[in-house]
Amino acid sequence: MADTLYLSLWYPNLRVAALPDKLVAVLSAFAAHGGEAGVYAATVWPVGWSESPIFQQVWGRSGPNAAKGVDPRNAVEAALDPLHDDYAYEFQIGWSLWELENGGELDERWVRQPRLVRVTAFGPLFDDGAYEQDGHIRVDFGHDSPFLEEEVTLDSIAARHIEENVRQLVSLTATIEKDSGATARLLWSELGESLAQRLAARLGTGN
Repeated sequence: MADTLYLSLWYPNLRVAALPDKLVAVLSAFAAHGGEAGVYAATVWPVGWSESPIFQQVWGRSGPNAAKGVDPRNAVEAALDPLHDDYAYEFQIGWSLWELENGGELDERWVRQPRLVRVTAFGPLFDDGAYEQDGHIRVDFGHDSPFLEEEVTLDSIAARHIEENVRQLVSLTATIEKDSGATARLLWSELGESLAQRLAARLGTGN
């Protein structure tokens, strides 16, 4: 069963004024690890998730071959002005992984498919201190199917593409941790299952 995959990041004695630089570092890491250089959209949530957004901005593309979105620093500056302790700041950015495109039994091929990743920074007072559990910054990678492909026959080609996706994930999370100065990180799933354990079991069935 597909699960939602998250990365939570914590920073020691973080002050809300330091959030912009941390966010820029996290968002900027994607370009070197299979992602887009520009941020697609930003949303600001006040007080808690039940409230309506007070800011939303979508940056499109000017042409079919144009770069998507805007520079991470510009996106962060637009959304975090003003900066509040009880706000959450959510950004969407593109990230591509290998996935099996199924055009029929005789037309299956692996392609790099783009997906939207959500990067959210939490003010310390947002949603009764949600950062304590979710992290000062949380990355929502979406469903974890590309790292497991549990419905796909695990031949050598599938195993290679799954391995490439996992390496991309590991490399990205390591860069995010280093560049943003996080002192603690946690890769976790919505259902509480370990991706590493599921991956080991998945690859074990193919031996």
